[in-house]
Amino acid sequence: MAIASTAERQPGLAQGLTVIIAGFLPILAIVSMFPAIPAIIGHFAPTDPLAGTKVPSMVTAPGLTIALVAMFAGVLVDRFGRRTLLLIATFFYGIIGAAPFFLEHLDAIYASRLLLGLCEAAILTTINTLIADYWPDEGRRKWLALQGLVGPALSSGMIFFAGTMTAWRWNGIFLLYLLALPIFAAMLRYMYEPASDATARKMLGMDEEGVAAPGFPWRAMFGIAGLTLFSSAIYYVFIVNGATVWTELGVSDPQSIGQITALPSLFILAGASLFWLLGSRGVSSPVMIAIFLSFLGIGLAVMGLTRGWQGMILGMALQQTGAGMAIPTLIAWAQSQLPFQHRGRGMGIWTATFFFGQFSSPLLVSMLRGALGTMQGAFLVAGIISAVGAVLLLFVLSGTGRKGKSA
Repeated sequence: MAIASTAERQPGLAQGLTVIIAGFLPILAIVSMFPAIPAIIGHFAPTDPLAGTKVPSMVTAPGLTIALVAMFAGVLVDRFGRRTLLLIATFFYGIIGAAPFFLEHLDAIYASRLLLGLCEAAILTTINTLIADYWPDEGRRKWLALQGLVGPALSSGMIFFAGTMTAWRWNGIFLLYLLALPIFAAMLRYMYEPASDATARKMLGMDEEGVAAPGFPWRAMFGIAGLTLFSSAIYYVFIVNGATVWTELGVSDPQSIGQITALPSLFILAGASLFWLLGSRGVSSPVMIAIFLSFLGIGLAVMGLTRGWQGMILGMALQQTGAGMAIPTLIAWAQSQLPFQHRGRGMGIWTATFFFGQFSSPLLVSMLRGALGTMQGAFLVAGIISAVGAVLLLFVLSGTGRKGKSA
């Protein structure tokens, strides 16, 4: 009876909004920290000569942990359930995230950030799994698109509050992580453990008794992981190195860069909307991946070739459109290929490869810059690689389609 009740429960607005807000928590761990970096370095510099190196590394430390443990978080999701792991991870995200407000040693803060990555890995993996569990394809596209629209708005708000709290106290920023506790309360109230796909199909008479559960789809997973790693590395080229290109063009004042880039950065919302529009019209996820790789590639190439701020804005608008499509498209594509019983592990692998892409992107761009002499040259080459990848993906898809028809 309990299984039937769970199977009949339908997700609604409360579950959708909770998923969207919870999915923002891992973004908060990086976005909120950047305004506070100078203040934290200034606090520790008199006692730690390596503060200038340690503090920026401390900011991105959760991403390294995510890349290392997300796959194992996925195994836990499949074995012990979605809701329990999500609740535990979100509660401790708030506690561990706020801990540096009470810490006075930089190494201890660094260690807390690594622990925070454990919570983020579980939250990301579980949320992405639940989106696939709760909604069929159309519902997934809707909530992923809304997540892509809401995320940038929340990021802007958090940056504003981060600056205010940092002005109040050098480590005041860490109190923002306590926002996880009311989100935990919402999860406790609205999130439920989904019924398996097999249970739902059986109730509808779609499956036969005694059919063995399929094994883990390793072949599909290798394709998902490879394309996700490639896309992530391209995705982070501008995010990490965009300010350096502005400097090469003669614009070095951070306030000026912020003012100039405010408008084109909003094109990330256009990308999220384009993801929803194309998906609602039946465009397949692989084709949408080729589209966003094209936007990213052309945008990076334009930024690599331009000699003025006008070209930089055009390149940013194109790149941000692709960025707005990228994450929801990759998640939707991965979810559609993973059966319920292996979805947690699969999304764990997806999360790990995406963050390995985040980790590797600056290293690869640095190598290109060293070989070519300028960051603009590195952007141009990265853009060409992305565009070529999009063309190759479309070529493979068309070849597969012809093969299927001839068969």
